[in-house]
Amino acid sequence: MASLTLSLSDEFKNQLKNFRWVNWSEIAKEETMKKLIFENYIKTGSISDGEWEFCEKIDWHPVDELPLKEEFKKKLNEIKKGKFKKYNSVEELFAKIK
Repeated sequence: MASLTLSLSDEFKNQLKNFRWVNWSEIAKEETMKKLIFENYIKTGSISDGEWEFCEKIDWHPVDELPLKEEFKKKLNEIKKGKFKKYNSVEELFAKIK
């Protein structure tokens, strides 16, 4: 198995020590796989069964990384302009429901 070494500033390394329970190698592997799958998806428009299995395992999909389409952004902005009632707390909301 290959090994990879990263250079980190001392300050950043000390910050990472606060998270000793985190498996940084596993996070690096997942993020690298996500990048490879995303690049492949951009080029081909599809993903393999193995890539799909990985995506399902970590609850991530390449389309999650794509920017929103302009037409969808316009629809969202139209919805935002609608009339909404603003509540200051959950309790206030539930009081109105009862």
